[in-house]
Amino acid sequence: MAASSQPPVPGTADQSGVYAEDLALYREKFRRRLPASLDELRGPAHGVVDLPLHVAWSGMTSYDLGKPRQRMGLYRTVLHEGLHDDLPRYLNRDLLVQMWPVLRGLVGRTVRAVWEETFPQLAARARSAA
Repeated sequence: MAASSQPPVPGTADQSGVYAEDLALYREKFRRRLPASLDELRGPAHGVVDLPLHVAWSGMTSYDLGKPRQRMGLYRTVLHEGLHDDLPRYLNRDLLVQMWPVLRGLVGRTVRAVWEETFPQLAARARSAA
């Protein structure tokens, strides 16, 4: 029988390895952005927040913290798109902890895992609210 001229199709193990590597890189992207402590999150607790375009590149850029849905939207956007310097500027520790039980369901699995692994008080807050 003649040898095939086509390269072999990657098996499940190869796909799994590539996926795991991609996931690790994705997790690291979020981990590098984290503050050393939640106490560094000194963003506003009320008023209107205007996000720069590198954070709010799609959709709303201005959020009224007095409106719960807008506040959740702001935090979801900053958690996903904010850079290291954006997190302390736009997130407020007390609001984040207060909103976390609901907010954790609005962010992606990777974002949620990275934040809860780094800051166990968020995971504890989610468990106590359940």
